[in-house]
Amino acid sequence: MENYLSTTPYFDFDSEFVRQYGEKLVGSETDPVEVAIRLYLGVRDDIRYNAYTFEVTPESFSSSYCLEQGESYCVPKAVLLGALCRLYAIPARLGLADVRNHLASPQFLEHLKSDIFVMHGYTDIYLEGKWVKATPAFDSGLCRLMKLKPLEFNGREDSIFHEFDNAGDRHMEYLADHGHFADVPRQKILDSVAAAYPHLTEEFVSKSERSLFEDMQD
Repeated sequence: MENYLSTTPYFDFDSEFVRQYGEKLVGSETDPVEVAIRLYLGVRDDIRYNAYTFEVTPESFSSSYCLEQGESYCVPKAVLLGALCRLYAIPARLGLADVRNHLASPQFLEHLKSDIFVMHGYTDIYLEGKWVKATPAFDSGLCRLMKLKPLEFNGREDSIFHEFDNAGDRHMEYLADHGHFADVPRQKILDSVAAAYPHLTEEFVSKSERSLFEDMQD
């Protein structure tokens, strides 16, 4: 379990910012299940979901970067939840899967040129002797707009996707499971994204280069 409790450049719960955020969410609670629930709800709703925030730089996959930005997509949000769990000595790891989203906006489908989202991220958390899945990606505000009930997490059962929306229409289905990871398999994610959406590769690289140039100018 040590690999699922360690701080890393991605699961960087040694960041003062991440630590303070965890303390704010957890307060005086000590029960691991209740701690995990508080962390889940915080990450789900405090970090706005924005699928257009994907970047290729290493730091963009870290929990501290996700928290600092205040918005992100599924993978960094899952990493942030995992890092916070580790902060409280709760083993956690990143899960990755390909999913089909039946209710994605026309604009985003045009952006991807596909209704399949590769490398969708969730958090696998070890509680009461077993691994349970949690998906903190979609914040409550977005769910209201999409006419979805926010995904709840009780610490004892898997919470991984909105299978149907409030009207009973299919929303999301899992197509392929890529397994669980003690740290972010960044290159694996980048390779999968490049293969699935080759038309976006140049855009991602250009965005990364702009970010590096702006850092050099500071």
